[in-house]
Amino acid sequence: MAYNNNTLFGDRALGPITYEQVQPLIKWVYAWMGVGLLVTAVVALLTVNTPALLALATNGIVLIGALIVQIVLVIALSWAISRMTPGVAAAMFMAYSGLTGFTLSIIFLVYTTTSIVSAFVTASLLFAVMSVFAFTTKRDLTKFGSYLLMALIGFVIASVVNMFLQSGPLSFIISLVGVVIFLGLTAYDTQRIKAMAASPELQADPSLAARLSIVSALSLYLNLINLFLLILNLTGDRE
Repeated sequence: MAYNNNTLFGDRALGPITYEQVQPLIKWVYAWMGVGLLVTAVVALLTVNTPALLALATNGIVLIGALIVQIVLVIALSWAISRMTPGVAAAMFMAYSGLTGFTLSIIFLVYTTTSIVSAFVTASLLFAVMSVFAFTTKRDLTKFGSYLLMALIGFVIASVVNMFLQSGPLSFIISLVGVVIFLGLTAYDTQRIKAMAASPELQADPSLAARLSIVSALSLYLNLINLFLLILNLTGDRE
């Protein structure tokens, strides 16, 4: 789910990095992430409050189609970013954010609004703590990338299996483990973005910086959205 910047820059040890080096890219990464979250929230609220859109969101075939398009957009953004213009990358990210809002609108039919808001605030605080930690620590967290990837694959497989088993206790364990995994991915992605922002290749190519700010925002956006959904599953009160 998270974009792996190894495809462009490879693993490299973190040397001394100044705020001035990384500030331009970091600023745009979080700006794009904020815009994506805003689009998701607006579309979700619009969908749940518009009967025609809500009818589409609760239609199984439409929902599956939307999820497939989301997967295609993530894959395209992650692996074809070097061949896209910044405008195309931005449009695809906005489309993905809007589709996420559309598919997530059904949580308002399952959980109370208070639970949804509480879960998002909790996820945002945990996300912020891990981001600050990753940005300020002198430890190289990127070496844990392969372990996090393996854990993520195991998490996805367990989640798919439990879709058929419908086990409450297993769902609780999977969600708890998932929170730990996505907190780890948040720290990993944040530090990798920091290292990438200081790279001479990126600083010498404004177009590359623009494109990578979008795909990096997508990585962090996915981490936060998944944290939110997992915490909601763990703590949310149902309607």
